[in-house]
Amino acid sequence: MNTEKREIELREDERIDDLHRNGYRIIQNQKAFCFGMDAVLLSGYASVKPGERALDLGTGTGIIPILLEAKTEGSYFAGLEIQENMAEMARRSVWLNGLEGKIEIVTGDIKEAGRIFGAASFDVVTSNPPYMNDSHGLKNPDLPKAIARHEVLCTLEDVVREGAKVLRPGGRFYMVHRPHRLIEIITAFTKYKLEPKRMKLVHPFVDKDANMVLIEAVKGGRSMIKVEKPLIVYREPGVYMDEIYDIYGY
Repeated sequence: MNTEKREIELREDERIDDLHRNGYRIIQNQKAFCFGMDAVLLSGYASVKPGERALDLGTGTGIIPILLEAKTEGSYFAGLEIQENMAEMARRSVWLNGLEGKIEIVTGDIKEAGRIFGAASFDVVTSNPPYMNDSHGLKNPDLPKAIARHEVLCTLEDVVREGAKVLRPGGRFYMVHRPHRLIEIITAFTKYKLEPKRMKLVHPFVDKDANMVLIEAVKGGRSMIKVEKPLIVYREPGVYMDEIYDIYGY
């Protein structure tokens, strides 16, 4: 990492946010799509061991590779993003943090990830994919947000299939998604020989239904899943639980 604080000229509607990790910052476009808590929680749930290679499918702003580089001792992190303007913004965030030697942002289609990167080329795959399919409400007419939130350019199965292709045997796939699609997720994982091993439900408040699920699957793993204690986000409105503050690095 380059320890000198770099400066960069922002474009229209862009801002720089502090990530509270290693002094890292990230560029975001307020009119396009800004990362949310789901990405941060996924970066806290995923494990990248020393020397491992990790790929984030549909990386958007590049938030997950940047946070994983900050939190782990992985050797190489890649982010695949189909929207060139988002990929270019993510590359500038990588440069802003002096991480060009550790993180690569690639412009490309998730449906082609296996061809782009090659089979069994990663130890870890992460994804915070679009949550909504065509039956789950109207698409946002603002295309960058629609692509991030709805299965406009790829389906859940596309993400799982290509993630399975690029994972080595024994490699780990980490995903954050919505609980109402949990059956689809598990079905897709098992179809592509990814065995769900850990699962954690995320609740906004202790007395509210879960609105996110974090799940880990292992390529070629044996059949056994551990359902971990739930993660509660808020102690009271506007006040996070201690575990959330820890994940954010506050």
